[in-house]
Amino acid sequence: MKTRVKWIDGMAFMGESGTGHAVVMDGAPENGGRNLGPRPMEMLLLGLGGCTAFDVVMILQKGRQPIEDCQVEIEAERAEDHPKVFTKVHMRYLVKGRGLSADAVHRAVELSVDKYCSATHVINKTAAMTHEVVIEELG
Repeated sequence: MKTRVKWIDGMAFMGESGTGHAVVMDGAPENGGRNLGPRPMEMLLLGLGGCTAFDVVMILQKGRQPIEDCQVEIEAERAEDHPKVFTKVHMRYLVKGRGLSADAVHRAVELSVDKYCSATHVINKTAAMTHEVVIEELG
């Protein structure tokens, strides 16, 4: 897996993935940025959310669960001193479907958090990680 990050100007950077996708990252105005894109540390949390949501959806689909929506809301705290690593991360899984098994949803989340999500395993080296699951039955 490869990526490339190129400085644009100010504190803006263009990130390019090995699969040909691009994203602009920028710093906060108080740090010389122009707020043109997410901060790099926000990108890290976005990656975490994408990684674990991918697992949950895949596990539920393989289990033939009628999943219709999956969102992961993440709140994080960072250390005050450098390096300003994440110290606390809370993930809230919102899973929607018609006739979902609560046990299957909870199992999918646990499998992602404990076994499959690489991003979780990286971030939990510095952060106390917690999660909750909310299941919404669609009528």
